Amino acid sequence: MKELITLRVNGRGHEVRVAPWDTLLDVLRNELGLTGTKEGCGEGDCGACTVVMDGRAVTSCLVLAREGQGREIQTIEGLASDHGLHPLQEAFVRYGAVQCGFCIPGMLMSAKALLDVTPRPTEGEVRAALAGNLCRCTGYVKIVEAVMAAAAGRR
Repeated sequence: MKELITLRVNGRGHEVRVAPWDTLLDVLRNELGLTGTKEGCGEGDCGACTVVMDGRAVTSCLVLAREGQGREIQTIEGLASDHGLHPLQEAFVRYGAVQCGFCIPGMLMSAKALLDVTPRPTEGEVRAALAGNLCRCTGYVKIVEAVMAAAAGRR
């Protein structure tokens, strides 16, 4: 039996009916139409489904939708604003950190969660924050450079 819950996603409230087994990823994509969050492995290993929940990067494929009630959830769709791309997105473009693009929403959300808590991270901290995000297209160098550049721009 489905229950009605309210999720706060990208600053807006949404009422959705969910089954006990529905994941946050399922609801974001299938009920709210926020398809920027990708399903890769479905087991929390690849990071493609990473969103920021209450300031922490989480793999939405492992979070039940009901656990999102009363929490602040941000997806890749909420990263840019009416004023343009987020500085992280701009840095990813500028540094050529985007290849096929499948992993990039999760990478950006993991990086955002890091920079919100640690505005001046070391390269090691950036690499640790992105360790749960897998990319099959690159060696991560440009991604790390982009995050470091975005952090430098925030100083």
